[in-house]
Amino acid sequence: MTAQQEWISRIEAASHDLGRSSTAIRVADLLRGEIASGRLEPGDRLPEDKLCAAARVSRNTMREAFRLLAMEGLVVHEFNRGVFVRRLTVEDLVDVYRMRRILECAGVQNAAAAGPVAVARVVEAVEQGERAAATGDWASVGTADIAFHGALGALCRSPRVDDTMRRILAELRLVFHVMGSPREFHKPYLHRNRMIADLLWRGDREAAERELRSYLDDAEAQLTAAYRALT
Repeated sequence: MTAQQEWISRIEAASHDLGRSSTAIRVADLLRGEIASGRLEPGDRLPEDKLCAAARVSRNTMREAFRLLAMEGLVVHEFNRGVFVRRLTVEDLVDVYRMRRILECAGVQNAAAAGPVAVARVVEAVEQGERAAATGDWASVGTADIAFHGALGALCRSPRVDDTMRRILAELRLVFHVMGSPREFHKPYLHRNRMIADLLWRGDREAAERELRSYLDDAEAQLTAAYRALT
């Protein structure tokens, strides 16, 4: 089974649930999830016919889902060629990190009000990444890292922040693909994720925020250098 067949099969498996919400929004959610998981990469084509068949939706519904994802900067339509997962620019990268500083740091500041259950989700995401690293599954380490940062944003206790974080973190996963080796990129941040989680669990929000800001600065610089090396 090819990589495309695998992710289309996951869309088909989830299609029975589409009637429970706005169908175009749900299809967009499914495709965004494939992007955020790293299974859909920059430049991948989204075959309309196969997706319509898999999701059991009309062309109009699929095109509306594509339109929603295009508004989020995740896909692009190329005339006479189709719809493709977007390749982000270095300017996109800088703006993603600008938003992450605002939302994730706000989450850390609100950790006490969010409560121990919400903080435990941050710790759980770290443990997920550590288990994946122990088995050498670095793609799953990347997925756990996305979950970790999503859990930090969730400390804000705002559905609007959660929605924004989902879109931003899907873009972030597209940025990750610029790094040649997932292991070399993610491994140093596992320890830093653990440090931030432990500080939050102990209630030291100021130290956690300082570490998070330093972490985001370093990651942005590393990714920016990788982007510039490609041009």
